[in-house]
Amino acid sequence: MMEEEEFEFAEDLEAILHLTPEVQLAIEQVFPSQDPLDRADFNAVEYINTLFPTEQSLANIDDVVNKIRLKIRRLDDNIRTVVRGQTNVGQDGRQALEEAQIAIQQLFGKIKDIKDKAEKSEQMVKEITRDIKQLDHAKRHLTTSITTLNHLHMLAGGVDSLEAMTRKRQYGEVANLLQGVVNVLEHFHKYMGIPQIRQLSERVKAAQSELGTQILADFDEAFPSQGSKRTGGPSNVLRDACLVANVLDPRIKQEIIKKFIRQHLSEYLVLFQENQDVAWLDKIDRRYAWIKRQLLDYEEKYGRMFPEEWCMTERIAVEFCHITKVELAKVMRTRAKEIEVKLLLFAIQRTTNFEGLLAKRFTGCTLTDIPGQKRPDSPLEPTNPFLEDEPGEDVATEKDEDLAKPRKPKAPDNPFHGIVSKCFEPHLYVYIESQDKNLGELIDRFVADFRAQGPPKAGTEEGGAVLPSCADLFVYYKKCMVQCSQLSTGEPMIALTTIFQKFLREYAWKILSGNLPKSSSNSGGLTISSLLKEKEGSEAAKFTVDELCLICSILSTAEYCLATTQQASAHNCTQKLKEKVDKVLMERINLTGEMDTFSTVISNSIQLLVQDLDAACDPALTAMSKMPWQSVEHVGDQSPYVTSIIMHIKQNVPIIRDNLASTRKYFTQFCIKFTNSFIPKFINHLFRCKPISMVGAEQLLLDTHSLKTVLLDLPSIGSQVLRKAPASYTKIVVKGMTRAEMILKVVMAPHEPPVVFVDNYIKLLADGNPETFQKILDMKGLKRSEQSSMLELFRQRLPTPPSGGDGGSSLSFSAPTPEQESSRIRKLEKLIKKRL
Repeated sequence: MMEEEEFEFAEDLEAILHLTPEVQLAIEQVFPSQDPLDRADFNAVEYINTLFPTEQSLANIDDVVNKIRLKIRRLDDNIRTVVRGQTNVGQDGRQALEEAQIAIQQLFGKIKDIKDKAEKSEQMVKEITRDIKQLDHAKRHLTTSITTLNHLHMLAGGVDSLEAMTRKRQYGEVANLLQGVVNVLEHFHKYMGIPQIRQLSERVKAAQSELGTQILADFDEAFPSQGSKRTGGPSNVLRDACLVANVLDPRIKQEIIKKFIRQHLSEYLVLFQENQDVAWLDKIDRRYAWIKRQLLDYEEKYGRMFPEEWCMTERIAVEFCHITKVELAKVMRTRAKEIEVKLLLFAIQRTTNFEGLLAKRFTGCTLTDIPGQKRPDSPLEPTNPFLEDEPGEDVATEKDEDLAKPRKPKAPDNPFHGIVSKCFEPHLYVYIESQDKNLGELIDRFVADFRAQGPPKAGTEEGGAVLPSCADLFVYYKKCMVQCSQLSTGEPMIALTTIFQKFLREYAWKILSGNLPKSSSNSGGLTISSLLKEKEGSEAAKFTVDELCLICSILSTAEYCLATTQQASAHNCTQKLKEKVDKVLMERINLTGEMDTFSTVISNSIQLLVQDLDAACDPALTAMSKMPWQSVEHVGDQSPYVTSIIMHIKQNVPIIRDNLASTRKYFTQFCIKFTNSFIPKFINHLFRCKPISMVGAEQLLLDTHSLKTVLLDLPSIGSQVLRKAPASYTKIVVKGMTRAEMILKVVMAPHEPPVVFVDNYIKLLADGNPETFQKILDMKGLKRSEQSSMLELFRQRLPTPPSGGDGGSSLSFSAPTPEQESSRIRKLEKLIKKRL
C-alpha cells in the first residue's frame, strides 16, 4: 500500500510540476544549471544508468543514496526558508499601497491649490488690462476721427480750388491737385451714405467732366480738323492739359490722341490718293520718306507737348501703317493687271525694310494697348529678315558644328512684321507663278545641258562627282526660301514650298533617275555554248566604264541632294519657315517625301551596280554548274570559273570604289548587297553540281575558299591603301561562305553508315529542311532507293523542336565556329598540296 501511495504521489507531483516550454526557458535563463536533475526532460532510468553503468558500480550504491538524501534535505531546508520568508509579504504590500494612496491625495491637493492661485492671478491681470484696452480703443478711434476730419478738410478745400482753377484753365496746378483729390476721395467710399460726402463726390465728378470737355475744346481750337496746323506751335497750356488728361477718364486721352493723329496724317491721305501717280508701287519709297519727315517734324514741334508714356511717335507711325495697308490694298485691287514680279518684290522689300526700321525704333507697346509701357533706353536688335543676311553671307551654308555651339539669346520677333506687308499676300500668286515658271525653265536647262555635255567620262575630274546642276538648284532653292520667309506667313508660303518640293522631285526623276543606264533583268542574248566557251578576259562587263562612272555620279548627286534637303529641313531654311509660318500650317511644311525620293534614286543606283557585277559573274557560275565534277581526277589550282569571277570583281569594284570615295557608306552598302546576292546564287549553283566525286568536292571546297578570301577583301581589292572591311560586311561573308563550305564537307563525308552521315549533316548545316538534304544526296549521286531510306532516317533523327517554337525548318545546333572551319580549310589545303 505504501508503494502504491508513493507512486500516486509521484504522478500527482509530476502533473503539478509540468511547466510550459516558455516558462521552462525563462527559468533556464535566470537559473542556468548543468545538473541533469534540473532538466525539463529528466529521465530517471537514464540518470540511474549513468550513475551505475556496470554491475560492479552497484558496490557504491549506499554512497550514492546518501548523497541524494543529503541533497533532498538541503532542498527541503531551502524550500522551508523561502516559504517562511513569504509569510509577511502580503502585509508589507498592503502597507506600501496605503502609503502610495496617501501620497497621491496630497499631490492632488497641491495641484488644486496651484490651479486656484492661477485663476486668481488671471482675474487680476484682466482687471489691470481692462482699462489699458479701453484707452487703446479710444486712442485708435480718436486718431481715425482726426485723420478723417483732416481728409475731409483737404477734400472740401481741394474741390473748391479745383473748381476755381478749372475756370481759370490753370491745368498745371489742376493736374497735381486732381490726382490728390481723387486719392483722398477714395478714403470716403464707405461714408458715401453721408449727404455731405456724397455731395463732395458729385462735385468732383462734375469737375472731371468739365475738365474733359474743356480740354477737348482747347485741342479742337488748337488743331482744327479743317485748315492748316497752327504755326505758333504747341502751348504750355496744352502740355499741362495732357497731364490732366492722364488723371481723367482714359477715353479723354484716347480722343485727344485720335484727333491729333487724324489731323497730323490728313495731308498724307490727300497726297497719296488712289488716283495719284505717287500712289503706285514703283513710288512706294515716297510714302515711307514722307512719314519719316513727318515724324522728325513731330519730334521737333510737338515732342514735348505730349507725355513720353503716351508714345505718340509710335502711335503716329502705327496709324500710318494701317492707313497705308488699306490704301495699297485698294490700289493693287484696282490695278491688279499691272502688277509684275519685280515690282511686287521691290514693294515688299521696301515695306519689310520699313517694318524693320520701326522695330529698331519702337517697342510696339501701342500694338498691345499698353500705353504706360516705356521704351527701353537701348534700341532692340534688328529682326528684319533683310538685315539678317548681309551681302556676302549665306545663311543656308551654316556648318553642322556650329549647331552644337551655344547660341546667343534669340532676339524678340519683329512686332511690326506684316503691319503693312500683309496687304501684298492676296497678290503673291504673281510671285508664286513666276517661281514655278523659273524653276521649270531651270530644270529644262539642266536636262538640255546634260544631253549636250553628255555623261561624266571615266578618268576625269567629273567622273563620279556630284553633278554641277545639283548645286545650282539648291543655291536657287535656298535663295528663294530666304526670300519666301519675308513675303508671307500663310497659304502663299505653303504654296511656294509645294512648288519647290515638286521641282525637287522632278530633278530626281528627270536628271537623276532618267539618266541611269538601262539594264535588262536577265542575261538574254547569251547562249549556253558561249557560256561554256567563255575564256578569261573575253567577256566584258554589261556596263562600260563610263556608264559605271555615270551611275556613281548620279548616286553621289542623289546623296548630296538627300543630305542638303535633310539639312534644310532640320536646321536651316525650313526651320526658319516654321518659325515664321502660322502654327496651323506648320505641319504642312515637310520635305520627307522628297528625301524618300532621293533615297530611292540612291537605292536604284546601288542596285544597278550590284546587278551589273552579278550579271557579269553569272556566266562563270553557270559554267561551274556545267562542269563534270564526277570525273575530276586530281585537285589543282583554282578553277577557271573562279578566275573569271575574280577578274570581273577586280574590273568593277575599284572603279566603283574610286568614284564613290566621297560616299564611303554607300560603297559599303554596295558591297553588302552584292555579297547578299552573290553568295545565295553561288550556293544554288553548288546544288546544281551533281554528281560530285570526292576529288571534285575537294576542288570545289578549294574554289569556295578562294572566293571567300576574295569576298573578304572585296572593299579594298585593287587598292594601294589597305583598309579593314566593316565588321557587318565581314560577318555576312563568313556566315554565307561557311555554309557553302559545310555543304561541300557534308558531300565529302561517306554516307555509310547512314546514321553517322545524317548526324554529321545535322551538326554541320543545322538545317532541318528535307529539300536541302535531298539536294545533298543528289550531289553525292545516290540512287532514289538509297535516298528514300536516308530521308526517312533524316526525319527520325531530327531533334524535336521546343514547345512554343515556330516549328520552322531552321534549327539551332552547336555548329563549328568560323574560326574552327577556317583552320580546317587550311589543313585541307596543306593536305592537297602534299598530294600534288
